[in-house]
Amino acid sequence: MLKKAPRNKTLELSEAEVSTLAAEAIQLSKKTPVQDLCNQIIWQDMFEAVKYMPSGCVDLMIVDPPYNLNKNFGNSTFKMMKADDYAKWLNSWLKITARLLKDNASVYICTDWRSSISVPAVAEKYFVLQNRISWEREKGRGAQNNWKNCLEDIWFFTRSKNYKFNIDAVKVLRPVRAPYTDTSGRPKDWFDTQNQKMRLTYPSNIWTDISVPFWSMPENTPHPTQKPEKLIAKLILASSDEGDVVFDPFLGSGTTAVVAKKLGRKFIGIEKEREYIAYAIKRLAIADKNRQIQGIKDGIFTLRNM
Repeated sequence: MLKKAPRNKTLELSEAEVSTLAAEAIQLSKKTPVQDLCNQIIWQDMFEAVKYMPSGCVDLMIVDPPYNLNKNFGNSTFKMMKADDYAKWLNSWLKITARLLKDNASVYICTDWRSSISVPAVAEKYFVLQNRISWEREKGRGAQNNWKNCLEDIWFFTRSKNYKFNIDAVKVLRPVRAPYTDTSGRPKDWFDTQNQKMRLTYPSNIWTDISVPFWSMPENTPHPTQKPEKLIAKLILASSDEGDVVFDPFLGSGTTAVVAKKLGRKFIGIEKEREYIAYAIKRLAIADKNRQIQGIKDGIFTLRNM
């Protein structure tokens, strides 16, 4: 293993560590009650593992599936399809995971601009569409013959019209441009900090306060499409309560499970790649000692998570 630069905090594992950690994951071969699934990482193909999970056991499902792109994930490769074929693929896992959700559950599905149009067309067969979040994924050097692609979507669905949404848990701290006062000179909905005047504001569906994990961030792993912990924290805080079950059927290197653990939720994650299973389990062990989420301070979302 090459020696890293002093500021490079990317998590790295040796082959021996991967083998040891991956062995801690479970595999399902029979119907399994939810209490035996909670806080477990399942090392298995999602289409097989879901067969053994009970209906109505999940409060929140967060999904970051392969986008409709050519991409290598460990020993697996996802091949770009025609749009109609990608929609059929989306349907293949949505129809088997929908039964896992409680009646008041929420679902978030991550996607890029090219794949985004397919998601609501398929998911509305099973869920109620509530919103589309667009977030600035500021990474990469840009394109020579096109606009730089730095936008991704997260589609927000619910199982029914009865669902949780904890707005106060996801307010954003922003600078005040016009610090109005009342007739007695007291601030109107803002407060002074050491450096500037700030206000807690309601979050919109456009997020420009997210940094994608990179080499100087301790949460960074070799996974090619890892989502930031801060991003997933917003979804979990808004749409679940402490003790709820958060499910991710394409867990990757474990971000959803790690953030759920840090925020006092239970988690169930499925991943088929041995290397990513190991990274997820390692990150969960680190979360036992450090519950900090970069970009959240004292329960308040800061402007960036760098």
